[in-house]
Amino acid sequence: MKPNLLISGCLAGLPVRYDGSGRPLMDHRLARWQAEGRVTVCCPETQAGLMTPRPPAEIAHGRDGMAVLDGQAHVQESTGQDVSTAFVAGAHLALAMARKHHCALALLMDGSPSCGSSFIYDGSFTGTRHAGMGVTAALLRRHGVVVYAPAQFALVAARMD
Repeated sequence: MKPNLLISGCLAGLPVRYDGSGRPLMDHRLARWQAEGRVTVCCPETQAGLMTPRPPAEIAHGRDGMAVLDGQAHVQESTGQDVSTAFVAGAHLALAMARKHHCALALLMDGSPSCGSSFIYDGSFTGTRHAGMGVTAALLRRHGVVVYAPAQFALVAARMD
């Protein structure tokens, strides 16, 4: 049986990023998997009630999503507002969707404080990256979902086909 895929809303072309844009991943294989009913689209941030557009957010002090889930770090908007509760809620909504739709794999937007899987930003709002996962990516991995970044699409395709 072929696996199902959870994909970030912005990668599916939805204008849900903090700046109101999308980052559509245009690939014929993704379109085919969607037509087969094997793709579930999810934006943890908007599902948790965050507006679009919204201020950019980063995980503070160079921490990562695991630390947020463990209550040892927080997600902060550029305005200083702590939005950790919404990010954790969104992660749990994404996990519930992955379970409901039997998604063994996830393709999430890298760099995001929710969806980043190989890198995120350090909380300084200076564009400084560091290795780490966002809150949703961390929760999905904790629960056995294999998480990929767009740069790893070939690996996703190998598992999906």
